[in-house]
Amino acid sequence: MKKNRPKYMQIIDAAVVVIAENGYHQAQVSKIAKQAGVADGTIYLYFKNKEDILISLFQEKMGYFVENIEEKIAGKTTATEKLYMLVETHFKMLSQDRHLAIVTQLELRQSNKDLRHKINEVLKGYLMLIDKIIVEGIENGEFSGSLDLRLARQMIFGTVDETVTSWVMNEQKYNLPDLAEAVHQLLINGCGYHGAKPVL
Repeated sequence: MKKNRPKYMQIIDAAVVVIAENGYHQAQVSKIAKQAGVADGTIYLYFKNKEDILISLFQEKMGYFVENIEEKIAGKTTATEKLYMLVETHFKMLSQDRHLAIVTQLELRQSNKDLRHKINEVLKGYLMLIDKIIVEGIENGEFSGSLDLRLARQMIFGTVDETVTSWVMNEQKYNLPDLAEAVHQLLINGCGYHGAKPVL
C-alpha cells in the first residue's frame, strides 16, 4: 500500500504547508516536492495530480480528526458531554495546526463541482459522528424529541465550521479552544437541551 510508505505522509504534510502559504491554485507540485524534500517525479508515484493531493490530504486529516474525536468521546456517558468533546477537540486540533486550519477553512472551498463532491464524500464520516451524538441525545431524553436530525447536523457542523473560519480570517489572533464552551452552550440550546436523563 502506497499510503503506508513514509514518503506518502511526508508529501501530504508538505502539501498542507505549501497550499496554506501559497493558496491551492499557486501551489505547484514542484513546490510541494521541494517542501517534502523529494524529486518532482516522486510525487506522481503516490498521486495522480494536484487535485488528488488535496483530496488525499483531506481524507488523511479528516480520518485522523474522526479517530481523535471518537477517542475523546469514548468515556463520556451523555450526548451533551460528547458534543462538548467534539467541539473542543475540533478547535484544539486546528489551533495546533495553523496551516491545516487555513487549508480546511479556505483552500478546500473550491468552485470546481467535481472537487466539491469529493470533499463532501470525505466529510461523511465526520457528519455520521455528529448524527450518532444527536440520535443518542434524542433517545436518552437530553435533546428535544421533535429535533430534525438533518437540520441539527447542519446547525452543529455549520456553527463549528464558521467559528473556525472566522478565527482563520482574523489571522488566528485569539485562542480558538476558549470558544468551545460558549459554542457548545449555543448548540445544546439549539437541540432543545433539558438535562441528561438516565436511560431506562
